[in-house]
Amino acid sequence: MYRKIELKLRTLLAEATESYLASLPAVSPDAKNTLADILNLDIPKEKEFGHLSTSLALRLAGIVRKNPKEVAAGIAAILKADSAGEKSSPIKDIEIKGAGFLNIFLKDEVFFDLLRFVNTREKDFGKSDLGQAKRVLLEFVSANPTGPLSVAHARQAAVGDALANVLSYAGYLVTKEYYLNDEGNQINILGRSIRLRYCELSGEKIDFPDDHYQGEYIIDLARALWTDDPTREKISKLDLKQRDELFLEYGVAKILKVIQDELADFGVNFDVWYSQKVLGKAGKIEEVLGYLKKRGYIYESEGAVWFKSTEFGDDKDRVVRKSDGSYTYLAPDIAYHKDKFERGYEKLVNIWGPDHHGYIPRMKAAVQALGKDKDALSVIIVQLATLFRAGQPAPMSTRKGQYVTLREVLTEVGRDASRFFFLMRKTDSHLDFDLELAKKQTSENPVYYIQYAHARIAGILAGAGPAAADINNADLSLLKEEEEEDLMKAIFEFGYCLEVCAKQLDPYGLTTYLQSLAAAFHRFYDRHKVLSPDADLTGARLALIRAVKVTLANGLAILGVSSPERM
Repeated sequence: MYRKIELKLRTLLAEATESYLASLPAVSPDAKNTLADILNLDIPKEKEFGHLSTSLALRLAGIVRKNPKEVAAGIAAILKADSAGEKSSPIKDIEIKGAGFLNIFLKDEVFFDLLRFVNTREKDFGKSDLGQAKRVLLEFVSANPTGPLSVAHARQAAVGDALANVLSYAGYLVTKEYYLNDEGNQINILGRSIRLRYCELSGEKIDFPDDHYQGEYIIDLARALWTDDPTREKISKLDLKQRDELFLEYGVAKILKVIQDELADFGVNFDVWYSQKVLGKAGKIEEVLGYLKKRGYIYESEGAVWFKSTEFGDDKDRVVRKSDGSYTYLAPDIAYHKDKFERGYEKLVNIWGPDHHGYIPRMKAAVQALGKDKDALSVIIVQLATLFRAGQPAPMSTRKGQYVTLREVLTEVGRDASRFFFLMRKTDSHLDFDLELAKKQTSENPVYYIQYAHARIAGILAGAGPAAADINNADLSLLKEEEEEDLMKAIFEFGYCLEVCAKQLDPYGLTTYLQSLAAAFHRFYDRHKVLSPDADLTGARLALIRAVKVTLANGLAILGVSSPERM
């Protein structure tokens, strides 16, 4: 619904601006050519500045060499005249404020149509065609299967899953993928760690290396093998290499199952689990190096094979195969990204932790070397989270080698609060997660505050009886109170919020939007009766709050948070 109004306004603004430019003598053709790039529409922070605002006149002023207010006045005059003669125009009024901002006020009927749409097309509200069915591969979490998921992985999981929902609502075709690093040095260390703990259980004295996995879960894995008689007998007949392979495969399978179960309980389910081992066995690494060599981006030096990443802005070239013949991390990653494009994805989005920030230029270089635009790959860096309890940072390590896990946070505060709190800051900002606040059932807790608004509306509708049955025919023109208008405006902004989240590849904005919508509802409820002797006004207000309920439910669903009917 927002998208429809936005596109209509863009068309009207473009036509009015072109008419204004045509009235000016000797205007550069660049002015008209750049119109699509400079025509913006935003939601003003203060309601006195209209329902939508544009800085078009300020941007155009420098091109036509005129005062921004004069440009704004010229465009506004044409826009008002055109809108007055067009019944389908959503514009009620236009004001010029500040240095030359055009503030647009929408007709009341726009909001009445909005309420009717929301109440009849519940599941569709918020959806748009912004993405034009573009295929997007969203890869996130992708933690090595060497231990349970940490709080850092949990935040990445919440961001990735919510972003996938945002992009789907915005009209993209999204696939969620987990890249399984199931081979390489860290996996080999996992296998050896389990074997050494197994040897300890058998009575051997072991000097356990500091660079091996220290967690209690390694001992638990080893103990499960030691206490299984058939397995123990089988292991006794294997040589060292075969034992390491057995411990490795066993450890990866068990830890992967733990990861999958944790994610499922967190409400995160992947469409594809992509194995690095399978990638290598399919010969895709050698294939991509050969492809890049043909394109002139691979060379040999000092016994190693190098990728010319400096050709695409990286600060130095990168080794892809070391002098001992083994691959660096970059080689399979390039092959993996080539495979993504070959599977038909037009846009790749990777979610990484802050320790991968320096890896972005080389992967951007790789994408360009593969013949793609650098913007075909977007990398989101999700900063770390600190857990707080009673105002103090909670210990991030519960015992040697073991960190606070996603499972522990889920157990303490539950799925809804976990997911919402992990999304309450921009992805590029450090997150302070208040465990005590997340458990509160008061208005201080933003999750509770939003869910309570939804449940309160559900209760009102349930108690309305026959009055709630025919709200789609309600006389919405009776909604004239300031709090009612504020609610309609807030519902209208849902589509804008989702569009911004999709463009910025960050679902954070939806958490603040839902808190704002819930606050607007609570203000309305505190000042006005929904159920009253006035049947017509009751019907209109029921239609209004039902639209709020739908909006809250859709927003919470995108974040992966439930919408309780009763609390």
